[in-house]
Amino acid sequence: MGDRRIEPTFGGSASDEGSSLFVSEADRVVGQRGKRGSAKTSSSRKAAPKTRGQGTGKKRGRQRRSGGGGLFGFLRKTTYWSFVLAIWGGVAAAGVLVFYAAQMPSASTWAIPDRPPNVKIMDIEGRQVANRGMMGGESIGLHEMSPYIPQAVVAIEDRRFYSHFGVDPQGLARAMYENIVNRRVVQGGSTLTQQLAKNLFLTNERSYDRKIREVLMAFWLEHEHSKDQILEMYLNRVYFGSGAYGVEAASRRYFGKSARDVTLSEASMLAGLLVAPSRLSPARDPQAAENRAQLVLSAMRDQGMIGDSELASAISAPPVRAAAYWTGSENYVADRIMGELPGLIGGDVRKDLIVEATIDLDLQELGEQAIRQMVDENKSSHDVSQGALVSIDGNGAVRAMVGGYDYANSQFDRASEARRQPGSAFKSFVWMAAMEQGLFPDTIRNDAPVKIGNWSPQNFNNTYSGPMTLSQALARSSNTIAAVLAHEVGPSAIVEGAWRMGIESDLQPNLSISLGTSEVTPLELTAAYVPFSTGGIRPDIHFVERVSTIDGEVLYQRPASAGIQVATPEIVGMMNYMMAETVGTGTGRNADFGWPAAGKTGTSQNSRDAWFVGYTAALTTGVWFGNDDGKPMKNITGGQLPAKAWKIFMEGAHEGLAVANLPGRWTPDTFQRIEDLLASDRGIPQQDAYPQQDSGTTGSIQPPGDVGGEQQARQQRQGPIGSIMDIIMGN
Repeated sequence: MGDRRIEPTFGGSASDEGSSLFVSEADRVVGQRGKRGSAKTSSSRKAAPKTRGQGTGKKRGRQRRSGGGGLFGFLRKTTYWSFVLAIWGGVAAAGVLVFYAAQMPSASTWAIPDRPPNVKIMDIEGRQVANRGMMGGESIGLHEMSPYIPQAVVAIEDRRFYSHFGVDPQGLARAMYENIVNRRVVQGGSTLTQQLAKNLFLTNERSYDRKIREVLMAFWLEHEHSKDQILEMYLNRVYFGSGAYGVEAASRRYFGKSARDVTLSEASMLAGLLVAPSRLSPARDPQAAENRAQLVLSAMRDQGMIGDSELASAISAPPVRAAAYWTGSENYVADRIMGELPGLIGGDVRKDLIVEATIDLDLQELGEQAIRQMVDENKSSHDVSQGALVSIDGNGAVRAMVGGYDYANSQFDRASEARRQPGSAFKSFVWMAAMEQGLFPDTIRNDAPVKIGNWSPQNFNNTYSGPMTLSQALARSSNTIAAVLAHEVGPSAIVEGAWRMGIESDLQPNLSISLGTSEVTPLELTAAYVPFSTGGIRPDIHFVERVSTIDGEVLYQRPASAGIQVATPEIVGMMNYMMAETVGTGTGRNADFGWPAAGKTGTSQNSRDAWFVGYTAALTTGVWFGNDDGKPMKNITGGQLPAKAWKIFMEGAHEGLAVANLPGRWTPDTFQRIEDLLASDRGIPQQDAYPQQDSGTTGSIQPPGDVGGEQQARQQRQGPIGSIMDIIMGN
C-alpha cells in the first residue's frame, strides 16, 4: 500500500460523491503534523483522478451554494455582512452599556431629584403678583395645562414618544443621516426621555460618556414611570428661554397668563423654543419665534393632531411681542419679598410656597400709572426720567410700591434701595423736635436772611416773608426758619426724633440736616410719616402676612403687633394741623383731593430730587421723581410732579371709602390761655449772627437766650410743663 492514505467509505467507493462522507483538506486545521504529511496528501489526491464531468459538476455546485455571481450575488453578500455587522454592533453596544452600568450606582438608589421650589406671591385679594424661585413658575399637572402644549412638544420633539422604550433607533438613524448629509449637526437623536434624564441627572457636557449614561437613565425612567409622568416632569422643568423654566413660567413670561389657558398658536411657539430657547425667545427675536411656531403647527397637522381649519386659524393669530424682561411694577415688590423670605422661613425649603403679601394689585396699578403719566408728560420738557411711589396703611402693610418707571428696562428698585436727599420733606422732623421742646404751631419766627457761623441758608428763589407762625413757615417751607429751629433744638434731637419715627439710614447731626441733606430711601421716609396718621404709633412695616407650603403647612405668620408709641397724641395733633396747612394753602396745594390730608413737599439742591410725602387716616404715600445719574431736573419742585402724582394715586385709592379725619386736633384757640400767660415774654428772636456750632456735638449746646427766649421764659415760670399739660388735657 506504501504511503497511500485510504479514506473511510460507507457502502461505496471513494469516488462515489453521492454515498461518501469525508473531511477535505480545506476543512482541516493544519498543524506541524499536517506540514510533514503534505507529500502524502498530494499523492493521495493523485490516486483519485477525477473525470472532467465530475470536476465541472463540483464547480457548478459551489457556484450554486455561493448564490451565483453578478449584482444579485453582490447584494446578497452585502446584506449578509450588514446583518453580521449589526449583530456584532449590537453585542458591542450591549457590552458598553453593561460596562458603564457596572460603573454607576445601583439603580435601586436612583431617585428623581426635587424640583427647585416655586414661590407664588399673592396679593390681599388672592390674585397672583408673581412667581419666583429657580424655576420661575409653579409645577402644573399634565391634565391641568392646555392640551395643545404636550401635543405640540411631542409633534416637534419626539413624534414616537408614546411607542419607543426611551431611545428611538429610527430617530437616531435619521438624525445621523441628516448630520452626515449636511456635514454638521442639524438634528438631534435624543428622545424626550433622554432630554429629561440629562436635565435631571447630568450636565450639558458633550461626550460619549455622558451620552451613554443618558441612555441608561432613560431606560430607568421608562421602567419606573409612565409616559405621561415623564412628559409632565419634562414640561415642568425644561428651559423655555428668557429665564423661564417650565411651561407655567414660560406662559406667564411670554403671554401673561397661565399655561392652563394657552391657545394653539401660543402652544406651538412654546414647543418651538425648545430647540434653541435663548435664540428663539420672542423677547429676543419675535420673527424667528413665529417662523419656528409655524413649523410646529405643520408637524401637528401632518401627524393628525389638528385639522386644516385649526392650522389656518393658528397661523393667522397675531405674533407674540414679549418684553425683554419681566414687566410690571409688581415685580419690584416680588424682588423685595424674595430678599426677605430667607429671613422669615429659613433656606432649606423643598416644597412650592405660597406667599400672602400685603400688596393690593389695584393700588399697585394706580401707582404705576401715576408715575408713568408724570414722566411721559414731562420727560422732555423737565428732564425727568424716573419716579418711585410707596403707600403704607396704618398697620404698616405696604399696599403699593413702584420702584421705577419701567421694570422691564431697569430692575433697580428706587423705592427701597435708592438713597436720595429728601430736601424739605425732612422738615417735619425738625418741626416735631421743636414742638417736643415746647414750641407751638403759632409760635412766631422771622423768615429773613440768617447766618449761623459760616452757614447762610437761603430760601427758594431767595425770597423772604418776615415774621410768621411756625405753621405758616412749614406750609411755605421756609429754609431760614428751619435752620433757626435746628439751632434752637439741636441737630441731635432732630436725628433722634427721625430715627424714633422710622428713619433707618445713617443721619449726620449737623445744622444742614434741617434742609434734608442726609440721604434716605422713599420707603423709609414714607414709613416715618405713618405715625402722623396713627396718633403717634409706629407700626411694623411689612410686605408679607403669611407663608405656607402648597399643601397648607404654615411656615411663617406675621405676629400680631400693636406698634410702638413714638410720639404723643398732642404732638401729632400739632403736626397734623401744620402739615394740613401745607396741603390746603402751602406748597402742597396740588395734592389736595378733598379728603382731610396732610403732608410735606421736598426739593433737593438744583432740583435733583423732588418729593411729596402725605397721608390721610387710611394711607400714607410718598412720591419721588428724579434721574438715576443725579442730573438736575428743569424747574421741578415737590409741589409739582410729586404732589400731582400723589393726588392721582390717592384719589383712586380712596374711592368708595368713608371720609375720616386725621388723628389729633389742635387750633390756636385751644392754647389761648397759654398764649395769654406767655404774652409778656413773647418776642421775635434776632437772627443776625448765631455762634458757630460743632456739628458733631450740637445736641449738647444750649441755645443763646435771644434765640430760645420763649422756651427759657417758660422754664423760669413755676411748673411750666405741668401747667401746659394741664391746659392741653383740659385740667
